[in-house]
Amino acid sequence: MAVAMAVDALLGWPAPLFARIGHPVTWLGRLIAAIDTAWNRGSDPPALRRAAGIAGAFLVIAVSAALGWALQSLLPSGWIQIVLAGVLAWPLVALRSLHDHVAAVAAPLQAGDIAGARDAVSRIVGRDPAALDEAGIARAAIESLAENASDGIVAPVFWGALFGLPGILGYKAINTLDSMIGHRSERHEAFGWAAARIDDVANFIPARLTGFLFVLLAPHRAEALSCMTRDARRHRSPNAGWPEAAMAGALGVRLSGPRIYHGSITNEPWLNEGARDPLAADICEGLTVYRRAMLLLAGLLAILSFA
Repeated sequence: MAVAMAVDALLGWPAPLFARIGHPVTWLGRLIAAIDTAWNRGSDPPALRRAAGIAGAFLVIAVSAALGWALQSLLPSGWIQIVLAGVLAWPLVALRSLHDHVAAVAAPLQAGDIAGARDAVSRIVGRDPAALDEAGIARAAIESLAENASDGIVAPVFWGALFGLPGILGYKAINTLDSMIGHRSERHEAFGWAAARIDDVANFIPARLTGFLFVLLAPHRAEALSCMTRDARRHRSPNAGWPEAAMAGALGVRLSGPRIYHGSITNEPWLNEGARDPLAADICEGLTVYRRAMLLLAGLLAILSFA
């Protein structure tokens, strides 16, 4: 996993490679979309749709983990196995992609280009960008950075460190299932129930680990720890509140709060409510905390590999 993080930090997932072969997550997405189309029938009662969703989720996870096991079993032993497994795991660790997408919001915002910042933030969050001012844009970017550090890096690395390629591929299947069908829409309320619950379980430890990594590397550690332990459980997600609250305390800003999705206001509780609103500079400071936390994680993995 340390090898995978290093390769991704250096290369990301190059655009020419994506144009030629796509990405493992897009391959997973096509499989999930096919199952959703074939098994999630609106004419079926909710109980049957939930059962179909459970079966579909376990099928996707089992196929992904089995593929990881097959690939891992073909690798030679020794250091060559570590390097090759790291290269195979590389596409499943979104270390550089997350950094670049969030940095792309900070750059125009610092230059006073609100329209450009809104366009950039619309690529990483689902809320209505037209309704966002500078604080709203910065808040959305920092929240995305904190939550996706857990979902996109720490969690896959955690499961990969425990179980190798089956672990990281199985986790990416879980996370992609949740992203595609784990939301509470009319179509997926029943069918996506299992996907959402499995994702909650899979991210329970990684989310808290991410929060503690942010606390350790925060410019204000005591505030970050206090905010995380006080406010994490106020978040609507059982997991996302931990890295987000830690980052809010680390930067001394307030996150979450009311936001607009598809024209409707969602009243979410504030994290670090009494603090100021974030600005463009806070995105850059958040990226610094993120880089240090991911470097610490990679270093811990490297040390553990020799233990």
